[in-house]
Amino acid sequence: MRPFVENFPFFCIFLAMAVGILLSVSKDGRKAYWISLAVTAVVAVLSAILLGYLMENDLSYTYAMGKFPAPFGNELKVGPLQALLSLTFSAVMGLSLLGGQTDLFADVLPAKQNLYFVMSNLILASLLALTYTNDLFTGYVFIEISTIAACALVMAKDTGANMMATIRYLFMSLLGSGLFLIGVALLYSITGHLLMPNLHDSVAKLVESGQYQLPLTVIIGLITVGLGIKSAMFPFHMWLPDAHGSATTASSAILSGLVLKGYIVLMMTLFVRVFTLNTLIESGIINVVLLFGLLGMVFGSLRAIQQTHIKRMLAYSSVAQVGYIFMGFGLGTEAGIAASCLHILVHACTKPMLFCCAGRLGAVSGHHKNLANMRGSAHKDVVAGIGFMVGALSMIGIPLFGGFVSKLYFANASLLNSQAMAITLLVIAVSTVLNALYYIPAVLAIWSRPEGSSEHSCQAHGKPERDVAFTVSAVCFILLVFALGVFYQPAIQAIEAGLRLM
Repeated sequence: MRPFVENFPFFCIFLAMAVGILLSVSKDGRKAYWISLAVTAVVAVLSAILLGYLMENDLSYTYAMGKFPAPFGNELKVGPLQALLSLTFSAVMGLSLLGGQTDLFADVLPAKQNLYFVMSNLILASLLALTYTNDLFTGYVFIEISTIAACALVMAKDTGANMMATIRYLFMSLLGSGLFLIGVALLYSITGHLLMPNLHDSVAKLVESGQYQLPLTVIIGLITVGLGIKSAMFPFHMWLPDAHGSATTASSAILSGLVLKGYIVLMMTLFVRVFTLNTLIESGIINVVLLFGLLGMVFGSLRAIQQTHIKRMLAYSSVAQVGYIFMGFGLGTEAGIAASCLHILVHACTKPMLFCCAGRLGAVSGHHKNLANMRGSAHKDVVAGIGFMVGALSMIGIPLFGGFVSKLYFANASLLNSQAMAITLLVIAVSTVLNALYYIPAVLAIWSRPEGSSEHSCQAHGKPERDVAFTVSAVCFILLVFALGVFYQPAIQAIEAGLRLM
């Protein structure tokens, strides 16, 4: 009989979906908010227990949902990496809702607040399903659920700018979904399978026999581009700044830190579990992924430097950070994949903190988002100022912060690819300098008092109300970023074990 702990992935997905559906009949937005926080806490605890069990036993397993055999049944593939990602996604979801609480209830109409939490729970369920799924069609279904829910989070702040951003986001997302679905349909037509283990065997036989070489390359390209559009891979990222920059704070944090990662994790799973790195290298697709990743690292940062709107700056920074992840994939080695997985964790913890802190700093400076009008805002909420500074230093890659460790692992992984080593190391160095060129001025701006102001004059205007929920969230985020920068070995061990057992 299966140990009870091995049912936790199914319980987590079912809990998030069931609660999301039930909240649609709730009329109390506050109650729906606290229920949603409780769901994220339960999922995080169950995922932590599962991770400990898998690491202790050096185990991965397949969970058949409904106990039906293929091709009728759906399967989950559970290993240490999947459990670690589930733990991170659920914890960050809860902290993002906590950190953006004040803006959320101010920006979303009371009659629609319960619906916001319907969508946030569906996004959590989708993230878990995309992480655990062992079935390609199930992956597509949850891609669509995630897309619709994410669009709802963008338009929750009911303004004209948000509606335009939502339409642009929806259009690009549907394009990505369509390309992915075409790739899946073509893959099914030449293999007859949707379960990933069966697909792996069929693809291996096709590669060995030399059959369907061109169709297989086209299929890999369609799936990669489809998921690349949805995860803001350069040059398909133009929808992201408006969507993330105009949404309410909690939505920006969830979209940047989590939603993008679900599609990236599914792409990584297909690369490793279905197509294999050797096939990707032979097809040449991996070189395109590497090129797009390197270009994203540079051009995302260049666009961020040009921004004066703090949330748009952070949105373009996400394009650059996603570029790092694709660069790791493009190296075509397990070390590169491991570095990308670590950066997924680092970015998932750091960027939501930056968005939450930016939202709070804007709130205490008269709800401005322009850096010139936010000068000295860190003195009005010191925790927000410290959180923003910690996040900025992490994204730059300063030692003791999570971003430094992931960049170090990227550099080490590039040494194993002699052909791409020089250009990869050069772009990592250039990107790090560019990161500093927009994060350091932003940090200096929020900590520099405006000319002619003094501490006495600031006190005369009165201190802003304390936001306890934000403070708790920011402190937890800061601790997570420090933990990934100092005590990162357990995360690395889980990632390496997960990739080995995949």
